[in-house]
Amino acid sequence: MRNFDENNITTAVIDRLAECTSPRARQISESLVRHLHDFVRDVEPTQEEWGEAIGFLTGVGKMCSDTRQEFILLSDALGVSMLVDAINHRLAKHATETTVLGPFYVENPPEYALGDLIDTRPGPALFCEGKVTDVDGKPLAGAIVDTWHSDAEGFYDVQAEAGLKSLTGRARLRTDAEGRFWFRSIVPKFYPIPHDGPVGKMLEAQGRHPYRPAHVHFMISAPGYEKLITHVFLDGDPYLDSDVVFGVKDSLVKPLVAQQPGTTPAGHAVDAGTSLLHYDFALAREAISS
Repeated sequence: MRNFDENNITTAVIDRLAECTSPRARQISESLVRHLHDFVRDVEPTQEEWGEAIGFLTGVGKMCSDTRQEFILLSDALGVSMLVDAINHRLAKHATETTVLGPFYVENPPEYALGDLIDTRPGPALFCEGKVTDVDGKPLAGAIVDTWHSDAEGFYDVQAEAGLKSLTGRARLRTDAEGRFWFRSIVPKFYPIPHDGPVGKMLEAQGRHPYRPAHVHFMISAPGYEKLITHVFLDGDPYLDSDVVFGVKDSLVKPLVAQQPGTTPAGHAVDAGTSLLHYDFALAREAISS
């Protein structure tokens, strides 16, 4: 087949996929071609605009490094990460809601004992506590709780000059026999996603700000249960209703409570005044493959 034009080229490209041996690869490829071609027909880009689009994606790739993933930022800022998350987490009732992983997670973070101070940076004190259970309230002992957050100025450890060599504000904990966890840290602040690259220029062109509301990340796993990736957002933050990555859900917003020296609601000793963040997580059972 020859003589392709704007009316027949989509069918021609899809016809070339006839020998694809993977049904899933063929389904994805055909849908991609249809939607991409429809997008181009809809906006009718000039040659110069299409060249700028290619340059933009090239720039996104060049911006990626061991401590920065510009493609994740792009996916997040376009709402695609949250859409994929929603499709893949149609969870049981009472399970804690999910949200995006974000670009600052570090595999195999440093392990801490329950109650340890996990952030050595300056900032107002935070005491975080909670429990991990199943959706029926059964405590999950030995669950792995990964947590990480920004500092009091809105920066993650990996954004510092030392990068992966000076991790702080992140930890791996394991719940006790009653499914409980607790740790000491500092109160995180709202912050902009990195916006000195192509994604930042895109946001500027779209008339959008780059800010995320203050939050603490959690990744929680236990054998037989769906891995939970979520945040707990701090109530009262000015960006809760305009999160640049569309990650806020009402069930994940919690207030900081002033905690005086003494005992927290979960029974943990606090020897100095601090802000208390309490959140209990419920994990959904892992789907059984047929």
